[in-house]
Amino acid sequence: MVGMKTLLALRHVSFEDLGSFAPLLSQAGYGIRYAEASTADFAVLAKEPWDLVVVLGGPIGLNDGTDYPFIPPELKFVEARLQSGAPLLGICLGSQFVAKALGAKVCRAQGLEIGWKSFKLNEAGLSSPLKHLKSPVFHWHGEVFDLPAGALSLASTDVTPHQGFAWGKATLALQFHPEVNARGLEQWWVAYAGELRELKLEPGEMRRAAAAHAAAMEAEAALMLKEWLGSLA
Repeated sequence: MVGMKTLLALRHVSFEDLGSFAPLLSQAGYGIRYAEASTADFAVLAKEPWDLVVVLGGPIGLNDGTDYPFIPPELKFVEARLQSGAPLLGICLGSQFVAKALGAKVCRAQGLEIGWKSFKLNEAGLSSPLKHLKSPVFHWHGEVFDLPAGALSLASTDVTPHQGFAWGKATLALQFHPEVNARGLEQWWVAYAGELRELKLEPGEMRRAAAAHAAAMEAEAALMLKEWLGSLA
């Protein structure tokens, strides 16, 4: 469509997609293109003038580049995007890519953070689009990052000191998952069945928690995303 803005979503596993953000981004005038990170040609993708890049989540770690050879070129792609100053949103693993591309340390957390939990907004967070997120949000991560130099920390939980940060005028990194909804999470319970079993987390219990919290987060995350997109105009 003539005049449509371009959005590249870097996806690491098929079910960790844009979720509830997809229709909102379409309504905002973005034509969405997914690239599967594990097989993407980042040199080719870097030639396109994307209006927005979203780096999505995934179960791997950024220090696993020997096992997953796409990580270094993806990191280089994110570094170039940051240097350009063009809009970039990182979610969970994506936020870790942003942090590492800015020179911060990414490492294993002391424990996994999985499930629904509220975070604490600091003063900067209360003035950011994250102020709309008043209900518990969804977490699923086992790695954390230090705050990059020049970044503005926005939120924290008791076990994760940096749940979100802004860098410059057009980069937002979120360690949690504001994009998920209850229907989409059904794919997570299947794909991560082994991890749930190992952690003794019952899919039925996870499903009931999603039924209790997902709708509220989805509504609040929509307000967050709309405000952030508006700030890019």
